[in-house]
Amino acid sequence: MNPIRRPLWGIGVLVFIVAIGVIGYRVIEGWSFIDSLYMTIITITTVGFAEVHPLSEGGKIFSIFIIIGGVGGALYTLTTMVQYILEGQFGITMGRRRMKAKIAKLKGHFILCGYGRVGQEIARTFSEERASFVVIDNNEERLAKAEGDGYLCLLADATTDEVLKEAGIERARGLVATLGSDADNTYITLSARGLRPDLFIEARSGSQEAEVKLKMAGADRVISPHIIGGHRMAMLALRPAVVDFIDTVTYRPGRELQLENVDVASGSPLVGQTMKHIREQDGITVLAMRKKSGKMLANPPGEEVIKDGDRLIVIGTKQRLAALESIFEGKSK
Repeated sequence: MNPIRRPLWGIGVLVFIVAIGVIGYRVIEGWSFIDSLYMTIITITTVGFAEVHPLSEGGKIFSIFIIIGGVGGALYTLTTMVQYILEGQFGITMGRRRMKAKIAKLKGHFILCGYGRVGQEIARTFSEERASFVVIDNNEERLAKAEGDGYLCLLADATTDEVLKEAGIERARGLVATLGSDADNTYITLSARGLRPDLFIEARSGSQEAEVKLKMAGADRVISPHIIGGHRMAMLALRPAVVDFIDTVTYRPGRELQLENVDVASGSPLVGQTMKHIREQDGITVLAMRKKSGKMLANPPGEEVIKDGDRLIVIGTKQRLAALESIFEGKSK
């Protein structure tokens, strides 16, 4: 049963008993409405006041039933209301404490600011990819939905430094600002960049003017849902097979192939190797390489040498990519 139904049901029963009492005294004793209501209330509450008028035999018998039913109903209603208030507040307090304790243990996670339609889709993708994250939103309804979806969340204003620290920005892998206000996203970006100069920050933009400001504020990537949606629809019309393939390796749940970007660590045995060598020895399908300088090479040539800090865009099965993770990180096979 919904917790709110019990006290509401008790209140309904109590109102019904009062109505019966008023009607009963008016019919049996012929009293006025005020006298009947007053007699019913003092009988139910057992305050001990004197009777309004002398009771007849029928009135006394009727009062006995009112006392039995009314007192029981009043006690039940009072008990359920106190229980609802105490359990509700206590449960909320304890739930938030547990939530904060879990957030304090996060490391290498994402901070998702905003749980609107865009934020919900991002959270769903993070969850499917098993990436740890925490949601921040100051709207109680949206946060209740995030909590109902099973995500770690904070009911707070993401534009403040204190909230970002509470979300573990010092330990975070990245931050995504998806609020509907460009001003709020810009302020979040400024705050996050000030707290973590090396943090990856992605922000939502509603206009080209805001995109420029967000980049100036320190956002690494600025995304406009309207532009992305329009571009995707155009590409789907022009090259549907290409879009289907990209969806297969990036979005579709249970996909066999997936795209991944991996950073080459300083201790990796790949450092100093040519692209041809790693393709032959490790069977890695490399689609592109982003050099440490920022230059992007599509389908890098075989003689290209891999250096510390390079980033490779690879494709393969989850099992194969997981097996190669230790190689990229410079760990022993």
